[in-house]
Amino acid sequence: MNIRVRAATLIASLLQQRGSLKTLLPEALDGCEPRDRPLLQQLCYGTLRDLYRLDAIAGRLLKRPFREQDEDLHALLLIGLYQLRSLRIPAHAAVSETVDGAEHFNKTWATKVLNAVLRRFQREQQQLEESLAQDETFQWNHPKWMIEKLRHNWPDHWQAILSANDLQGPMTLRVNKRLLTRDKAIELLNQQGIDVIPGRFSPQALTLSEARDTDEIPGFADGAFSVQDEAAQLANQLLDIQPGQRVLDACAAPGGKLCHLLEATAKHGDVVAVEMEPSRLERTRDNLERLRLSHECTLHLGDASAHDWWDGKPFDRILVDAPCSGTGVIRRNPDIKVLRQNEELLGLASLQLNILENLWGMLKPGGRLVYATCSVFPQENERIVQRFVKLHADASSVPVPLTCGIERPFGRQLFPVEGGHDGFFYAILTKHRDTTASSRGSE
Repeated sequence: MNIRVRAATLIASLLQQRGSLKTLLPEALDGCEPRDRPLLQQLCYGTLRDLYRLDAIAGRLLKRPFREQDEDLHALLLIGLYQLRSLRIPAHAAVSETVDGAEHFNKTWATKVLNAVLRRFQREQQQLEESLAQDETFQWNHPKWMIEKLRHNWPDHWQAILSANDLQGPMTLRVNKRLLTRDKAIELLNQQGIDVIPGRFSPQALTLSEARDTDEIPGFADGAFSVQDEAAQLANQLLDIQPGQRVLDACAAPGGKLCHLLEATAKHGDVVAVEMEPSRLERTRDNLERLRLSHECTLHLGDASAHDWWDGKPFDRILVDAPCSGTGVIRRNPDIKVLRQNEELLGLASLQLNILENLWGMLKPGGRLVYATCSVFPQENERIVQRFVKLHADASSVPVPLTCGIERPFGRQLFPVEGGHDGFFYAILTKHRDTTASSRGSE
């Protein structure tokens, strides 16, 4: 099958709110010849990353938009525009291969339309893009609701957030400190011609100067490294787990933070992990097996907002990596721009608060709960923590001991950084030993 057709089929599904890159792309790649997979991946990620600019251009070029039943043609056009704007593929090849895709969809009538529009773009690109310069959706390449919300929430940061979202995130490794030091890891990777930069905030982080397949990383298959953004690696140090403590990782899949906390200390008291989706729990199990950590924790298929999986024994430490909008990791998942809607945030905030309410009763007096999301919206972050603290006299929000990001009254917000970490939020809640304490708010 024409690679553009495969990409258009996937993107059309996303535009119709069916599936995601994570669910659709693996199957699409499996159906390709190995030599075609990099291009398919580039077309899908690149077109989705630039979607709102491409869509604005298409709107100027078409006399009338494609009908709803022709979303596949709309996706083909976006792919063609992306190739002409951003790839080194010869223009004649990009146009002809894209136009031919209409025949695969049994819509031969559209070949002339696609050819004319793409040829016109070649001739008029500069004038077209200059005419769109004042269009905010084109300028910032995000849905209008997201631009407005970020501008309202972060008047001093919204432009930097939007710009960072359109850059490809770096590939960062976490060094397994049980197997080697970071200095030794740098030496090992450099010997294989892999250039890395030590992380600034996580002592186990190494960022590759150029992303590569994990098969090319020496020691990866044996558990010496894991792929994990530096922001996500900070959860372990914030938990401050002591030997012998009972620990819960709620919403644990795919297991990166769970594996990290197990790697960090040779002996734990009792580590429990909960995940409600069977397929994601299986991924967690696979990661534990690769790192030879399966025997060091107990996995439960269960809902973090329910009690039915809990044995009644309280925890010293709880990590709540809450379900969220994912707006801090758009650069890695550009389909979030399409799939996420403003109206969903209210439901997510309700779920996040329910999870906190449920797990708080499982935390020992004197215990610590770390609340984390990969969102940049206060509605899912500091406002959740603020509401929770106001509702619980035995809860205090304490300062997050990090130097990255910005301190907030209830937690710490990290924004995506060019060449650095993703967008993330952390808050630390402590439970008073004297449950009759009346103090509230930050301490």
